[in-house]
Amino acid sequence: MKKILYMLLLSFLILSACTSKEDTQEHTEKVPEQTDDNTETIVEEETEPEEDENDHDESEEDTETEIVEEDEEIAREYYIDHETYRVLPIEEGTNTQVALLTFDDAPADYALDIAYILKEYDAPAIFFVNGMFLNSERGKNVLKEIYNLGFEIGNHTQNHPDLSKLSYEAVNEEIISTNNLIEEITGEKPRFFRAPFGINTEASEQILKNEGMQSMNWTYGYDATPGYLDKDILEYKMVHSEYLDHGANLLMHDRQWTRDALPKILEGLRYKGYEFVNPKKLEVRP
Repeated sequence: MKKILYMLLLSFLILSACTSKEDTQEHTEKVPEQTDDNTETIVEEETEPEEDENDHDESEEDTETEIVEEDEEIAREYYIDHETYRVLPIEEGTNTQVALLTFDDAPADYALDIAYILKEYDAPAIFFVNGMFLNSERGKNVLKEIYNLGFEIGNHTQNHPDLSKLSYEAVNEEIISTNNLIEEITGEKPRFFRAPFGINTEASEQILKNEGMQSMNWTYGYDATPGYLDKDILEYKMVHSEYLDHGANLLMHDRQWTRDALPKILEGLRYKGYEFVNPKKLEVRP
């Protein structure tokens, strides 16, 4: 009897061991399946960049659109009168209550500050550049940054001389060398020229005609005149000048007091209803 009980107990233990082994084998076989699932997930994540490629294509399309928009020529709506230097509309119906902002002697010390103030106020302008400031890397970099901010660059000669005292060859060198420097830095040749002290000559006018450029003086400006080299005085005079009128061509310079006065000048002129002309809308009339 004991022998029979022993045999039954032994059989039960053997069956239990087999069942446990099968359960262990079944669990072990499932682990690779979990690993495979994880691997597939990783592969799927690595192959998902199809969406990134689409995004990249869209980004390229956006960039191309921006380039096309930048390359589109802005319609010319105004021109500079050769006698009065006022900004006049080409066609009737164009806004006449406008003013043109111009800054001479750039980029000396404050031109970049001035450019950023103008950009903040969404006020376009022309910077008339002297080539002598472009001999240093700093000057070149400043001019490039001003240009990249969207401002028109004009020619103000190489060394700021009185052109009436120079030979034709010397005047030609003053203008052409500065043109070349500006074009080398910005990729664009200047369209407008401002003679130092506003003294144009037959030689300069002939050279400009050959270059397809136009000379431009101004209707008023005070920041280089004794008695106005002060922020508060300059602010008031530029906004309340007796010469302020439709088409005003405003002369300012690369000066500290001009930089400091500029925000109030812009605000004051806009308060009076003036719109600042985008120089790119100016038609060149040599």
